[in-house]
Amino acid sequence: MSEVSASQNSRKVTKKIEAVETPEGAGATVRRSIGSGGLNRLDPFLMLDHFNLTPGSGFPDHPHRGQATVTYMLEGSVQHEDSAGHKGTIGPGDLQWMIAGRGIIHAEMPVFGPGQANPKGLQLWIDLPRQHKMTQPSYQELTRDKIPSAFPEGRDGPSEIVVISGKSHGVESPVRHLGGCWYLDIKLKKKDANVFQEIPKGWTAFIYTLSGSIQIEGKKFEKYYTLLLSSDSDSTGVSVTAAEDNSRFVLIAGEPLRQPVVQMGPFVMNTREGIQQTIMDYQLSRNGFEKSRTWKSQIGGL
Repeated sequence: MSEVSASQNSRKVTKKIEAVETPEGAGATVRRSIGSGGLNRLDPFLMLDHFNLTPGSGFPDHPHRGQATVTYMLEGSVQHEDSAGHKGTIGPGDLQWMIAGRGIIHAEMPVFGPGQANPKGLQLWIDLPRQHKMTQPSYQELTRDKIPSAFPEGRDGPSEIVVISGKSHGVESPVRHLGGCWYLDIKLKKKDANVFQEIPKGWTAFIYTLSGSIQIEGKKFEKYYTLLLSSDSDSTGVSVTAAEDNSRFVLIAGEPLRQPVVQMGPFVMNTREGIQQTIMDYQLSRNGFEKSRTWKSQIGGL
């Protein structure tokens, strides 16, 4: 079990928000914490959904502008397709990091088959810095075998950290975001297993609990909670201990943008005028939405 040294000053939990199941999209169910009444935004994060797709559900054709959307699959598979010609399928442990930039239209629909689990995963929306709002859309898509893991106490040890983005214990993800963002999937196999994860000073950070239960600073937290972490100037990271076997959570941290946010659904800009311009661009099929009137996905009606 790892011990916290004098140089490892842990952040504390300042607030917890239960992610309650709510309907979303076409028949989908999500547990939303960030982007809900309990926590509207958490600079630079706009939304966190823990989704569960069942037959007949999904997210058919819809636009985005001004943010990044990050889909991380936990179980099952999802097809995706967009107006720029990208398409594919992501399965358990796979990642799609989409920079929507100036505009894109896409669909995400579940894949079902005999013996196949219902698609479950996390979708995170991240605000883009003002100077990147109108950048060209781009994708970073990684299968599970391309996402590195750190093993703080060796491969046979009680902890594994999947480094989706950022750094952990000398391991760095190949993902590059337009702004600072670390995204880590942390698995603690045994009760009392402990891990200390560094977090850049001044960054916003939170934990979302997926299974089991964990302890931070002696306080226990069950699954399906978002835990906001303090950002004291002397804190260097966070120390987390498993309160039971097979506990799992994601730790997500980002550099605050400290910019105005004006949001209308999937459009995220810095001013009301920017939102009005986006709506006009979408309606008139211009400035990134050239295919808004003509493009329809092949999967959106499935």
